Amino acid sequence: MTDNFALYRIMLLIRRFEERLLAEFSTGKLVGTTHAYIGQEANAAGIFSVTDAQDVIFSNHRCHGHFLAYGASSPQGSDPYRLAAELMGKATGLVGGRGGSQHIHWRNFYSNGIQGGILPVATGMALAEKVKKSGQIALAFLGDGTLGEGVLYESLNIASLWNLPILFVVENNRYAQTTPIELAVSGTIAGRFTAFGIPTLERDTSDVLEIQAAALEAVGSVRRNGRPFGLILHTNRFSAHSKGDDTRSAAEIARIREKDPLLIHAPRLTDAERARAESEIAAIIEDAFAQATADPFPKMKDER
Repeated sequence: MTDNFALYRIMLLIRRFEERLLAEFSTGKLVGTTHAYIGQEANAAGIFSVTDAQDVIFSNHRCHGHFLAYGASSPQGSDPYRLAAELMGKATGLVGGRGGSQHIHWRNFYSNGIQGGILPVATGMALAEKVKKSGQIALAFLGDGTLGEGVLYESLNIASLWNLPILFVVENNRYAQTTPIELAVSGTIAGRFTAFGIPTLERDTSDVLEIQAAALEAVGSVRRNGRPFGLILHTNRFSAHSKGDDTRSAAEIARIREKDPLLIHAPRLTDAERARAESEIAAIIEDAFAQATADPFPKMKDER
């Protein structure tokens, strides 16, 4: 299990990377779009502090925070530089500059921007781990907007019928792009899992330690029982859905910012530890973006 300093450092890495990314859009260096994970950092930090490096991870369009936490908590370490290069369309990016913000791959980490499209693939990966008897599990991240996709329920049905080792993580940030969950989701989120005989654990918190404890229970259940489980995390994204499509009022944004995961966790560290984390992360971010900026673009087939 990751200690308080490491958890804070991972959350800070995600926050500073995403802030720099949003700032870089005005410079014209980046290609495509992006979906910032700002405000949800405790989810990724808490979950990846209790997973195994060989577990299979399938993320979605809001994948940068998942990727950075996945790498930071693995023995090999993460590579923010390769992610920055990918977002700039550079040849040195995670997938050669061809995937952009939403479609990346690194070791056992995958992401795809098609809403709900990741779920049958992740379920199939869980089946593969079961057949191989590897002891590893699959994790699939989805948002509240994905609850309107029929393929989710097909995946839950197969995962339950075939006893597949997969953890479905619902990050309910309460908005599907600009549609509030009250206008899009009837009933309860947990009820959707219960209908397929899948147990759930639900938390409404931005405290990384509470999320870590819930993730430990959820991951442990999947690993012990070899059956699907639903971890439902009610959370808040501070930024717009993408770069500027935010219809929320200033008052609402100010209210949810009071639940900042970094501010909640910061008192558990000393002033010196917080200063050290800021210094280390600032250097990592600056180096990552400077190096990526200097890198070449991929060559086209007809280039000599």
